[in-house]
Amino acid sequence: MEKKQFQAESKRLLEMMINSIYTQKEIFLRELISNASDAIDKIYYKALTDANLVFDKDNYYIRITADKQNRTLTIQDTGIGMNHEDLENHLGVIAKSGSLAFKKENEAKDGHNIIGQFGVGFYSAFMVADVVTVVSKALGSDTAYKWESTGAEGYTIEPCEKDSVGTVITLKIKENTEDESYDEFLEEYRLRSIIKKYSDFIRYPIKMDMVTKKLKEGSDNEFEDVQEEQVVNSMVPIWRKNKSELTAEDYEKFYNEKHYGFDKPLKHIHISADGAVVYQAILYIPESVPFDYYSKEFEKGLELYANGVLIMNKCSDLLPDYFSFVKGMVDSESLSLNISREMLQHDRQLKLIAKNIESKIKGQLQSLLKDEREKYEKFYQSFGRQLKFGVYSDYGMHKATLQDLLMFYSSKEKKLVTLDEYVSRMPEDQKYIYYASGESIERIEKLPQTELVTDKGYELLYFTDDIDEFAIKMLMNYKEKEFKSVSSGDLGIEAEENGDKASDDKNDHQALFDYMKDQLSGKVSKVRISKRLKTHPVCLTTEGDVTIEMEKILNAMPNNPNVKAEKVLEINVNHDVFRSLTEAYEKDKEKLNLYTALLYNQALLIEGLPIQDPVEFTNDICKIMV
Repeated sequence: MEKKQFQAESKRLLEMMINSIYTQKEIFLRELISNASDAIDKIYYKALTDANLVFDKDNYYIRITADKQNRTLTIQDTGIGMNHEDLENHLGVIAKSGSLAFKKENEAKDGHNIIGQFGVGFYSAFMVADVVTVVSKALGSDTAYKWESTGAEGYTIEPCEKDSVGTVITLKIKENTEDESYDEFLEEYRLRSIIKKYSDFIRYPIKMDMVTKKLKEGSDNEFEDVQEEQVVNSMVPIWRKNKSELTAEDYEKFYNEKHYGFDKPLKHIHISADGAVVYQAILYIPESVPFDYYSKEFEKGLELYANGVLIMNKCSDLLPDYFSFVKGMVDSESLSLNISREMLQHDRQLKLIAKNIESKIKGQLQSLLKDEREKYEKFYQSFGRQLKFGVYSDYGMHKATLQDLLMFYSSKEKKLVTLDEYVSRMPEDQKYIYYASGESIERIEKLPQTELVTDKGYELLYFTDDIDEFAIKMLMNYKEKEFKSVSSGDLGIEAEENGDKASDDKNDHQALFDYMKDQLSGKVSKVRISKRLKTHPVCLTTEGDVTIEMEKILNAMPNNPNVKAEKVLEINVNHDVFRSLTEAYEKDKEKLNLYTALLYNQALLIEGLPIQDPVEFTNDICKIMV
C-alpha cells in the first residue's frame, strides 16, 4: 500500500505539532469533538432538503472511549462520514488559514494560546498521539475507508469494513516522558473536565462510560463501582433558551457555575440578536469589585463561543475598557471556530457585536439608575471610578457615552447625584457647575474657598476621587454649563457690597501685597484681596489648568514629575488678621515677614500640602506667643 505525502505546509505544521512545546494540549479534544458535531450537522441540513432522509435526533451522538490498557482514545460520531476524496481533501491538506505565516512568526515563541485558533483542527491530535487512525463511511456510500498516519512522514488510505455511516477517530496516545504526562488523556475524570470546559454546549449528546457508585444488590449500606454510559455535556446552553423560561435563580446559578465571581450579580443582560449579526449573550454587572480589578493583573473580556464551542476565555475586543467590569459570554454562529486573535481584531462581525454590547450595557446602567437607584449607587461605589477613567481616557472620546452615568456627592442633597440632577436644580443666575476637591467629604466641607458659593445658595459637587478633576477637565461642560472649581481665580459670582469695597481698596493695599509676594519668593504668583472668603483669613487659589489637588495627585506618582499649580494667596481684608498685616507693614517689617510666612503655611495646611520647613513653622508660632 502506497504511503502518500502531506503537502509541504501541512508537513511543516505536523512536525511542529509532534514536537510541540505548547501547554494547551487538551485543545485537541475540543477540535475533534467540534468536527464530529459539524459532521452530524451536515446530515441534519441534508435532511431538510432530502425527503428520503429522516433525521431522528436520538440516533445522532458523539462517543468518547478511553482504553488504558491499549493506550487508545476513540472519538466516534454518527455524522455524514467521508469518502476517499473527502479524506484526501480534508486530512491531506491543511485548511487555508494563514497557517504557514503563523508558523514562521510563532515557531520560536511559546504560543500556548495558538492551537485551535489557526485552523489546525484535526492536526492537533498529533500533539498527544503517535498514530492517528480515521475510519469513515460516507452517507450514500457502500465502501468505508481507513486513513492512518504516524505524523509528518505521510499517510495511507485503504478500503475497510464499517457497518454504519459516520467516523471513528482512534488516537494511539503517546508514552509519558520526563517532561510530559499523557496518561491524563486516558482518565475519564480528565476527559470529562475537558469536555465540560470546551464542548459542554455542543448540541448533540457526548457519551462516555463513567464509573459511579451504587448500592450493592441486597445491601443497605455497601456500595460498589458500576460503569455505565452517561451523557457528559449539557447540550442546551442557557443563552439559547427563551427568557420566559428562565428565572433570576437560573441566571445566578449560571454566574456561579462559570465562576464569574464570588459575589452575586447585581444585574444580568440576556441578548438574542438576529439582525446584521446573529449572536446570543448573557452579561452580568457584578455587585462587588474583584480583588485585582484596579491592578495590572486584571484581564478584561468575555467568553467567546462559536456555535456553542468555547474559542476564547477572555475576548477583550468585546468590551471597552470603561465597561471592563462586565462578566459573561457571547456565542455567535457568524464566527469561525478557528478564528485567530489577529483575525478577531479585524473581524467585522465581532466589531458589530462589540458595538451592540456596549449599547446594551449602557442602556442597562441607565435603566438601573432610573428605576433601581439604590442598586445603581451600589454599583457606582464599586465601579464609578472606571467610568471616570473612561471619560478621561482617549482624549475624552467617550465622554458623550458616559457623562450621564456619572455621580458625585452633593453639598445640598448629602448624597450622590447625577450631573443632570444638578443642572436641573440650578438657579437662573448661576453660571457654572461648582465643585470642590479634597481627600474626603469632611475636609471639603471645611474648605474656606467654599464660603462664597454656599452663601449664594449654590450647590457644590464634592470630588474625592483622584481621577475626578482630570475627568471633569476632559468633559469641560455639561448641557452647556462649564465646570468651575471653588479654588479657581474667577468664580463668576457678582461681588457683594463688601467685595465692591474691597475691590475699591485694592490699589491702597497693592504695595502690601507686592511686598508679601516678594517675601514668599516664587512660592505664589500673586497675593490679592479675596472675594470668596467670609470668616477665614486666608486661602490658596489657582490660575491655569492645574489645580492644587491635581498637583498633589501628579506628584504622588512614581516618576514624580514635580508639577506645580500656579498658586495665588488670597487675603480676607474684612478679617482682623488683615489689620495686623497693615499695621506691621507700616511699623514692623520683621513682624510682617513672620505673619506672611505663617499665613502661607496655614494656607498650605488647609489644602493638605506639605510645609517646606516644619521646624521653622513651629518656631514662627512660638515667636508670636512670646
